[in-house]
Amino acid sequence: MVTIRSGSIVILVLLAVSFLALVANGEDKTIKVKKVRGERVCTQGWECSWWSKYCCNQTISDYFQVYQFEQLFSKRNTPIAHAVGFWDYQSFITAAALYEPLGFGTTGGKLQGQKEMAAFLGHVASKTSCGYGVATGGPLAWGLCYNREMSPMQSYCDESWKFKYPCSPGAEYYGRGALPIYWNFNYGAAGEALKADLLNHPEYIEQNATLAFQAAIWRWMTPIKKYQPSAHDIFVGNWKPTKNDTLSKRGPTFGSTMNVLYGEYTCGQGSIDPMNNIISHYLYFLDLLGIGREDAGPNEELSCAEQKPFNPSTVPSSSSS
Repeated sequence: MVTIRSGSIVILVLLAVSFLALVANGEDKTIKVKKVRGERVCTQGWECSWWSKYCCNQTISDYFQVYQFEQLFSKRNTPIAHAVGFWDYQSFITAAALYEPLGFGTTGGKLQGQKEMAAFLGHVASKTSCGYGVATGGPLAWGLCYNREMSPMQSYCDESWKFKYPCSPGAEYYGRGALPIYWNFNYGAAGEALKADLLNHPEYIEQNATLAFQAAIWRWMTPIKKYQPSAHDIFVGNWKPTKNDTLSKRGPTFGSTMNVLYGEYTCGQGSIDPMNNIISHYLYFLDLLGIGREDAGPNEELSCAEQKPFNPSTVPSSSSS
């Protein structure tokens, strides 16, 4: 039996409260506006709950709703899926609400927000899919089929992190979540950010969909290393490449989001299947959201085939996530 510490119980209770706030009838989402040091900032009730310039824009629930989530992940609850009943829109939007004041889905206008949803969820779908070429509905309809690695070949404990993120006895740090987390040091860093004891209890990610989405959005929004961009900043154009980035063929493109998230496991190896699978999900989701893949840009912006990796891996693993 898993023993859950009191602090973790509090976290799960807070997540439940957030969910109730989301679905409560009559919850006020009226935009409130004020100026702070000459800058216009806003709140929008439960979904954009602290003062931010991004909360003055449309929020995710304004342009991305339940039926669209169901279209994007239409096969996730079929009997042959491996996480039936786990993933849902409410868990996603509750997790997203914590990051909307930071610009997740709220940077720029509606079109930019929709494109970021397609990009982020395209990554998610490709990493959690059990689709294949002749699968019912096509290979791109099977995202969120998993919430964990099914047959881990190792415990993913890196002892070189024993002083900062020591492996907990009995813990297994295999891939879990919407953008699967691997290795003790990644669980430790995510746990610190989310105020959840993931180093001692990595299983929380596969037990709570809101926490799993939070971890994925945190990864999307957070630079892996200092002085490097997050995938979010790359995608929305907040990041300005250096001369070295340009020489390495990295730019503010979808391709570079793959680079900063996965490094040489996906990028710099030519036109390989793992890279093309992520691109295909992104384009498919753009189509489903009614945007059209022509807004994704030319192939050289979608691809990272010729890019040098931001973060060459030092861990011999099947994944850098």
